[in-house]
Amino acid sequence: MEPVYFPIIGLARTVFAAQGLKFTVTGDENIPASGGAVVAINHTGYMDFTYAGLPARTTKRYVRFMAKKEVFDNSITGPIMRALKHIPVDRAAGADSYHEAVNRLRSGELVGVYPEATISRSFELKEFKSGAARMAIEANVPIIPMVIWGAQRVWTKGHPKRLGRTNTPISIEVGAPIQPFEPASELTDQLHKTMEAMLLNVQKDYVHEPGAYWVPARLGGGAPTLDEANELDRAEAAEKAARRAEQ
Repeated sequence: MEPVYFPIIGLARTVFAAQGLKFTVTGDENIPASGGAVVAINHTGYMDFTYAGLPARTTKRYVRFMAKKEVFDNSITGPIMRALKHIPVDRAAGADSYHEAVNRLRSGELVGVYPEATISRSFELKEFKSGAARMAIEANVPIIPMVIWGAQRVWTKGHPKRLGRTNTPISIEVGAPIQPFEPASELTDQLHKTMEAMLLNVQKDYVHEPGAYWVPARLGGGAPTLDEANELDRAEAAEKAARRAEQ
């Protein structure tokens, strides 16, 4: 029984309808009806985790997302995240969250992971961390690749929220399960290549506005290139480190 998750999904769908969001979901048959799996998702916006759970509802499954600890520390979002049984991640000490995720996978849960770790400002796939692969190997469960496109138009880093009625189209594609194999570095490379091909596939049928901030530079948009975005990330990380040092 999911006394909190089920009504939250109903509420979310009501909000999506009020916003006029238009979802196109393909490959949801790739979500297993039972058993553990790592659901690996690209990260373009703050709201994409709310969309990533939709394909799992085809088989009436729930996804437990790994999310930064600060979300759980918040007085409003924290109780909700804990009630939904999501997994807090302390980026300074991630071993506990990693082991918790492996235990959830072994017990038959779907665990949602962002291999890029942070939002991609370029909306291209960043370099992947190896955590998704290592968890799949240790728990002996498949990785389900998923890409979401359009979420960055709703709310993304460095741009205002657009939470009203925008009629934004959002495409979600779920790929075939990738069975775990070692070494983790090669599994991570395969996952990245698979999700890159999937992202190109959903983009080809999507209408992109020339010069728009949410459109990758490769497609004629105003987003920074991957190299430029990486430099922005490095500068932001250095600034945060400097602030921590002053404290």
